Amino acid sequence: MLPTEKEITVYEHPLNEKMRTLLRLEHLFNQVNHHLGQSDVWSSRATINGLLDMMNIFAKAEIKADLIKELDRHREKLAKIRLSPGVDTQRLDQILEELGKSNAQLHGISGQIAQGLRSNEFLKNILQRNSIPGGSCAFDLPLYHYWLEQPHEARQGELGAWLANLDPIQHAVTLILSLVRGSTRPTREEALGGFFQRNLDPQTPVQMIQVGLARGTPLFAEISGGKHRFTIRFLQPFEVDRPAQTQEDIPFSLNTCIL
Repeated sequence: MLPTEKEITVYEHPLNEKMRTLLRLEHLFNQVNHHLGQSDVWSSRATINGLLDMMNIFAKAEIKADLIKELDRHREKLAKIRLSPGVDTQRLDQILEELGKSNAQLHGISGQIAQGLRSNEFLKNILQRNSIPGGSCAFDLPLYHYWLEQPHEARQGELGAWLANLDPIQHAVTLILSLVRGSTRPTREEALGGFFQRNLDPQTPVQMIQVGLARGTPLFAEISGGKHRFTIRFLQPFEVDRPAQTQEDIPFSLNTCIL
């Protein structure tokens, strides 16, 4: 029997650039959502840093077009699955409807994502100084220092308004990753001598690898791979020396997310 989610630590590894971007955006949305509700100054700083990191991603990639393309791909696949016997059509119709709404929200964004935020002088100044270690301290950015000294409600109001511009992006990212993660079921595997490798069919592209390791195991999973194969090594961390691959046989759960 496979362990439950509460009993394992999950290590994820994307197998293409699209999934790398989605996982990074999810990480940043989780960061800003966690800190947004906190009242201290350092949480406001962490929210700003997460927002600026997202702006950097949006500036370097065609996120809107990529998300629309991905939503359309999932709609086509699920529409075909709907014709199969034994499918829960009611649940599938709900997902298809949600995909359609998310697609419409993205089409409703005029211009590039976060275009208004990128033209915000306050955020631009912080973004420019962030490349310098400690560059956002009080003497470097007195306006930022002034803003941070404002009441929590005022800071939270502005942060919430800026992040609201990204709601369609967050919804699309969350929806796509949820479908990818739930597209297949995990299997129980064993890494002999702490090593596991599997070949992949390039005609059936795998989007992401999920490795589940029992909580409390003094090891972590290092995953690498591409469209042809992937490799998992289970390493033992040390306080000073480099991690070393265990020589023991390690049971783990494996999910190769295909959708």
